[in-house]
Amino acid sequence: MAEIVTPRPAATLILVRDSAAGMEVLLGEKTSKVNFAAGAFVFPGGALDDLDYGDNFNISGKLNDDQANQILGVSDGGLNYWIAAIRECFEEVGVLFAASSSGEMLSENEYSTFQSSNRKKLDRGEVTFHEILRDAELSLEVDRLHYLSRWVTHAGSPRRYDTRFFIARMPNGQIAQHDGGELVGHRWAKPEEALKLSSKGELNLMFPTQKTLEKLTEFREVEEALSYTLNAPPVTPMKPRLTTGIGGKKLLLPGDFAYAEAGKLDPKQLGTVSRDIQAGVAVQIDKRVKRLTAPNASIMTGPGTNTYILGDDANGYLVIDPGPEDTKHIDLIRDLTSNRVKWVLCTHTHIDHSPGAALINRSMGARIYGRLADDMDRQDSSFIPDEQLSGGSKTNFGDLKIDILHTPGHASNHLCFLFEEARMLFTGDHIMQGSTVVINPPDGDMSAYFSSLNNLYDYQFDWIAPGHGFLMDNPHEVVNRLLIHRQKRETKIVNALSTLKAGTIDELVVRAYDDVSETLHQLAKRSLLAHLIKLLKEGRVNMNNDVWVSVSN
Repeated sequence: MAEIVTPRPAATLILVRDSAAGMEVLLGEKTSKVNFAAGAFVFPGGALDDLDYGDNFNISGKLNDDQANQILGVSDGGLNYWIAAIRECFEEVGVLFAASSSGEMLSENEYSTFQSSNRKKLDRGEVTFHEILRDAELSLEVDRLHYLSRWVTHAGSPRRYDTRFFIARMPNGQIAQHDGGELVGHRWAKPEEALKLSSKGELNLMFPTQKTLEKLTEFREVEEALSYTLNAPPVTPMKPRLTTGIGGKKLLLPGDFAYAEAGKLDPKQLGTVSRDIQAGVAVQIDKRVKRLTAPNASIMTGPGTNTYILGDDANGYLVIDPGPEDTKHIDLIRDLTSNRVKWVLCTHTHIDHSPGAALINRSMGARIYGRLADDMDRQDSSFIPDEQLSGGSKTNFGDLKIDILHTPGHASNHLCFLFEEARMLFTGDHIMQGSTVVINPPDGDMSAYFSSLNNLYDYQFDWIAPGHGFLMDNPHEVVNRLLIHRQKRETKIVNALSTLKAGTIDELVVRAYDDVSETLHQLAKRSLLAHLIKLLKEGRVNMNNDVWVSVSN
């Protein structure tokens, strides 16, 4: 099998200018004769050259190598990326970010003279970039370039680049002129226009170019875009991952649901992992763990309930969350386990997770483990555990060692199961992918949910295997985001009460969930009530005849 190619360091410069219609960006058209991005419209840029280092150039402005290293998160050579971006921009479109010996940007006449005297010689290889700048006594204006993003070509590609994207205002008095070699054309366009042409098949855009243009649509003018780079959070590397699915191959980015799973299951990036969850299709997510999704997709269950199958033929199998009462789903579990399921663990007893336990017990004789809810209303009445589990214990199921975590909140009897061999936490509905969990009183408890989430910080694991959705990585970051989201929602509820002085659930949901579609407000009312009960326990609100009042009012 082919080895993963190490990406080459590269730099790209996005030139932008203001126009009467809005901010425009320069795109160059690649010749069809090159090996990379043939025929695509791109921003000027390319791989770093051996001569792109600071000692070869006079640098004007405040940016030094140490500061550049810090901005890019590298140990050394950070300034080389700024230099390479400026060099590539001049080579490909003739735009130069340089100052004369007086410290001023080149005048229109100075630029015209310099470009006409040196660009062709540079293209023919008769001189180097640092030589023509040295002879003209010019210094690079690196401060005019603002770091925007980082893109790394996906691991399965035969030609890979680790590219730093910079953005800069088009210098006054200069005119973009493609080189006629690597670039055979160029055009200025608003980001929205370029994306529209691309959607019609009239403009060939590479994936990073397309995503960058999508980001640039957020800015009306150049100053807004430049200001964003100064105040934006640290740049997260964009490392697309190739997947398969409905519609063929597709690249995913961090944040896409199947992104983490594609990295785990397809490290060489051959595009073998599906980005679509398909009911009835088993997925091997670890050496001794398979996921089988039940055919019960809905607004509440997302793509369906995940059943996890742990073990092997030699030692028998353990099933986590056998799913709804669906005989075809149970038949598939039987086939995948050679009819050797010995144990069934249920995270909780909602009807999309546990009814299959009774079917497996009857057909394969497996023992059932879990907890009964404090309030069995709207629970799975068929669930009769052979043994009730307690949090904080370690249990051996054959050679499978499982940590039992009691995680009330979504349900009073909710459990999570930690399989240390795979460093994987099976979270049921404690953590779901793609949506926050509904907390539905009386069995659902928001105070308990906050506490249960915080308790997860005490455990070390690499993967979350949720009851609905794909594998999730960086689990403690996931927990942190959930806690922040819940706290922000609670703050909106408190602010809504402060504004209204008093309000019913129906009145509060409109304000506290104004960022949620009205079609989901009935569901949101359940979690809203759970938040209000938590605030009532904390002495921050009062309730009288279904009207909630902030204590501060």
